[in-house]
Amino acid sequence: MDSRRNFIGTVATGLGTLAASRVLGANDRLRIGIIGAGDRGMEDVRAAMACPGTEFVAFCDIYTKRLQDALRVAPHARTYLDHREMLEDRSIDAVIVATPQHLHAEHFTAVMQAGKHCYQEKTMAFTVEHAKQMRAAYQKAGNRVVQIGHQGCSSGQVADAAAFLASGNVGKVTAIHAHMYRNTPHGKPQWSRLVTPDMNAESILWKQFLGGAPEHEFDANRYVNWRFFWDYSGGNVYENMCHQVAFWYKVMDLQIPHSVTMTGGLYLWKDGREVPDTMNVSMEHNEEMLFTWDSDFGNNQLGITEDVLGTDGTISKNQQIRYTPQKVNRKDLNEAVGNTPTPQNAHMQNFLDCIRTGRTPNCSFEVGFRTAVACRMAVDSYRQGRTMKWDAAKQEIL
Repeated sequence: MDSRRNFIGTVATGLGTLAASRVLGANDRLRIGIIGAGDRGMEDVRAAMACPGTEFVAFCDIYTKRLQDALRVAPHARTYLDHREMLEDRSIDAVIVATPQHLHAEHFTAVMQAGKHCYQEKTMAFTVEHAKQMRAAYQKAGNRVVQIGHQGCSSGQVADAAAFLASGNVGKVTAIHAHMYRNTPHGKPQWSRLVTPDMNAESILWKQFLGGAPEHEFDANRYVNWRFFWDYSGGNVYENMCHQVAFWYKVMDLQIPHSVTMTGGLYLWKDGREVPDTMNVSMEHNEEMLFTWDSDFGNNQLGITEDVLGTDGTISKNQQIRYTPQKVNRKDLNEAVGNTPTPQNAHMQNFLDCIRTGRTPNCSFEVGFRTAVACRMAVDSYRQGRTMKWDAAKQEIL
């Protein structure tokens, strides 16, 4: 493992221009690395390793214990504390970025500059400015494949939903109503992670964790429970609303909403977190459609659902996806249930397939961009206590 001393001694001077990826032959194994080997990142690692023709060769993280744990999954991989050093390896074809949300732009941009393909975990960008930086890097990189980690976009339900809409049997859609409700046992707050004794300033590179976030003295709780804090997280909007939004943005090609309002509060978990546990988001789209999403961490009765409401029928999505006619307008139609299967590791496999074929992946950069901006508008609305507007010409939130 690269030592902490070597990491600290490696500064921007001397790194130079990062080398481009190797030329990939049709039968070559894809060599993959990751920046951010936490819980979610390691799920992505296992998904990639389960796909044929892959080799996991590099782990990068700023917490030394995570690198030690990662080697149990891929013992022959190299480990790094500095993502820039990892990206200098010309033999790496693709990189997974699974770091906290405020670091996505920094790491994604570096991957693009290194000429490598990228599986970018959600939500793609933390702010609109970050999203623009990432778009510029993506466009400059040219032919790099980018998959955003909204796994639902590789679900068989995408084809089913598209078929229901294409049939004309839904009619004019005026609203999408989405829910995301969870509950946990008393004393087990949602997302809460235990602070362990080894989480200290010697084992965690705190300045690298902060990135461009406001300065703060070392705090192991802020590190491991970063989802609690606005400096690093968009809360449940960035954790779960994003998935439900991305699915329908892909299927219906919805654009960035022209206005977004979010209300709610921190009603349940009084554990120092800043992000709300109960919330409602209302997004108005130029497609003459209202997309609403509400969420709560204290009751799971309503579950995780989405309903697309049309004049002639409803598409309801949860574990299954189904079409139900509005009999007032379509007495001739019957309920239909989607049955397109979703292969295991479908989203990661799609990413890897697209590297070999050059096709656009199921969750493109553009879908990720629009989703990220909608999410940012919601968070800004909540924090500022007002409706946020999108200026499409200036590409700015007003």
